[in-house]
Amino acid sequence: MNLRDQLLEIIQASDKALTVDQLTERLALESTDAFKELIRTLNTLEEEGLIGRTRTNRYGTLAVLGQAAGIISIHQRGFGFLSVEGETEDVFLPPDQLKDVYHGDTILVKKREDNRGKTEGVLLKVLKRGLSEFVGTYTLPSGRLDQFAFIEPDDKRINFWPVVNPDKSLGAVDGHKVVVRITKYPDGRFAGACDVVRIIGHKNDPGVDILSIVYKHGIPTEFPEDVIDQANAVPDEADEKDFMGRVDLRNETIFTIDGEDAKDLDDAVHVKKLDNGNYELGVHIADVSHYVTEGSPLDVEAFERGTSVYLVDRVIPMLPHRLSNGICSLNPHVNRLTLSCVMEISPQNGKVVHHELFPSVIKTTERMTYTNVREIIERDDEATLERYEPYIPLFDLMAELAEVLRKRRNSRGAINFDFAEAKVVVDEEGKPADIVLRPRSVAEKLIEEFMLAANETVAEHFHKMDVPFIYRVHDNPKPDKLDFFFDFVANFGVHIERFKGQTVEPKTLQKILKAISGEPEEPVISTIMLRSMQQAKYDDVSLGHFGLATDFYTHFTSPIRRYPDLIVHRLMRTYVFNGDVSEKTIAKYEDRLDSIAEQASKRERRSVDAERETQALKKAEYMESRLGEEFDGVVSGVTNFGMFIELPNTIEGLVRLQSMDDYYHFDESQLLLIGERTKRQFRIGDAVRVKVDAVNLDERTIDFTVVGMPKREQSRRRQPTTIKATEGRPKKDDKKGRGRDDKRPKRGKPGKPGKPGQAGKPSKPGEKPKSSQGRSALDLKKKDGQKRKGDAKRGAKKRR
Repeated sequence: MNLRDQLLEIIQASDKALTVDQLTERLALESTDAFKELIRTLNTLEEEGLIGRTRTNRYGTLAVLGQAAGIISIHQRGFGFLSVEGETEDVFLPPDQLKDVYHGDTILVKKREDNRGKTEGVLLKVLKRGLSEFVGTYTLPSGRLDQFAFIEPDDKRINFWPVVNPDKSLGAVDGHKVVVRITKYPDGRFAGACDVVRIIGHKNDPGVDILSIVYKHGIPTEFPEDVIDQANAVPDEADEKDFMGRVDLRNETIFTIDGEDAKDLDDAVHVKKLDNGNYELGVHIADVSHYVTEGSPLDVEAFERGTSVYLVDRVIPMLPHRLSNGICSLNPHVNRLTLSCVMEISPQNGKVVHHELFPSVIKTTERMTYTNVREIIERDDEATLERYEPYIPLFDLMAELAEVLRKRRNSRGAINFDFAEAKVVVDEEGKPADIVLRPRSVAEKLIEEFMLAANETVAEHFHKMDVPFIYRVHDNPKPDKLDFFFDFVANFGVHIERFKGQTVEPKTLQKILKAISGEPEEPVISTIMLRSMQQAKYDDVSLGHFGLATDFYTHFTSPIRRYPDLIVHRLMRTYVFNGDVSEKTIAKYEDRLDSIAEQASKRERRSVDAERETQALKKAEYMESRLGEEFDGVVSGVTNFGMFIELPNTIEGLVRLQSMDDYYHFDESQLLLIGERTKRQFRIGDAVRVKVDAVNLDERTIDFTVVGMPKREQSRRRQPTTIKATEGRPKKDDKKGRGRDDKRPKRGKPGKPGKPGQAGKPSKPGEKPKSSQGRSALDLKKKDGQKRKGDAKRGAKKRR
């Protein structure tokens, strides 16, 4: 063990700060050179923020010294929040602690309590600058020399405008959107300097506004040459030699069901009623891992991107279109390689009583859309019914099974948010032409249930195998967030019987949604409930999924657009189809999956942020052309500076207090605005009529003024509702506060999972693929049953 590791081990094991003499003694250092190396190493660890030092030159962990290091996120109003790895709460820093600190910097702070008893940070030092490049507008102030052009950042959290080095402008002109690289940070007397490294286009050119957001978030728009070369080498059609070792499901009646404009069709389904009365649900997912092999240029680029990004006017894919829209897309009537999860499901309780996982080859029967599936199930369009007449019983059976699965999820307490999705329709120049709502129909809900069932089944399978895996997890809500939410809903007559800080099961929140169903405040309460929860993420430890009320969940169904799904496919092939659970393989994935999960979660967050920002921009642009127009809306939030109004098309704007007809007091306990003179009240859920007063495209904000007083809904709750909280289960162990070596529970011998289900085993290379004609997909595996059991037992004996 080198000196650095020895030092860290000693300091992390101590519950108090240690002097240099104590460290020297514990390390048994004797020579002068060794002492000098100790001081150098201590300085390095301190500079990296791994340890801290007191004023009396004692060294300890940051926790022991009451310090914290992390990345600062600065609000445009001057304050900031420090995100500390391994801690659930961010540290607040007031503006006076952020001198010479910039958004994205890694800083070291001393924790202290403010006068309200809340934790805030005192800046100790900047450990590392976080920002190297950003997007902004090339600006030439009138009356100044051309060489003194500066950059106005698009991100308002970047609070300095650097000067462009005169010979590094790339020929940019006033109004160009550019990407710049910082060459010098401000030093108090100088504004900072930068080089232009890319010209995106003029800010008034079509599409440049969206591209600027793309570059702002660091999302790559082009694929490297070696990635394109590998994609071009992939065949246009599935090769028959690749069918060997796969179950042949080309005679099954299998459908893809997607939106009208979808091109990357990565999932297909079939449903049957078995002789024993159970359902058979087959979920067949494009075998992207067959073409995107581990460590290849395609794989490296997919890892870096993490996910496809869906913006208002374009899709930035994780994989080149040749794959995502071509060989990996389950287009109708063509052979495609897939990985299948076939489940036998009880009609009585919706439980999966048996399942199989196996590689397959399919040929989808039809490319269905959500619209025509809805029309079939609801008998809504004669032309659609006539066109798909032979398949009507199958879609009825799908709807029947989806309802069985939905009832099972509801019975265990899954939380179902039924938000209408807004789609911004843009014209050829990228201008917003309309904003339309896309409610989730019976067809979308049907596919959602099928994908959820497959994801849960796959997650449980590998959890029971006790092998390294990647999961989709959703932690329990933080108690303080729940306390706030329960206080909030009490204002609407919904009272929760629980102790402060008590955890609850998802069923409690499900009951709240049921209690406010149909009320005018339902959308707002649903939104606040969602905000009170933690964000779902990826993890290599199965921590459960609170929102879905399930112990096991993963993402298996979208490998074209999500890297974790691709990893799940790769692990499935390794562990199940190839039977490789050797110590070497287990150690390999134990070492890698943690970082893969972390990267995937970060890239997902980046994608969501970019998608939301483009939506906000186009919504603001849409309202800019409607200045002075009036709209009906609902109060969606109340603050001490105004109230937010949401329109039926999901556009949200702010009514500022200074624009209102009276001096309004904010009642924080009831989230209420009360007029001092008029005694008028505004509360969440009130219907109001507003006029569009102002739009700021740079800040993506819309200002309203009230032109119509609240219409107090007659249906507003008169009788209070009391819900007794069901206490949640103890939080599962996670990685917080533990080292890498002990974060995972001690693993037993990897082996076959218990009930429900077994893993399918492909035929040997060289054998003809099995035919599915006239038989259940599960029946195809039965004659392999005894062989699989013997293989699994023999494999278990060899492992570890």
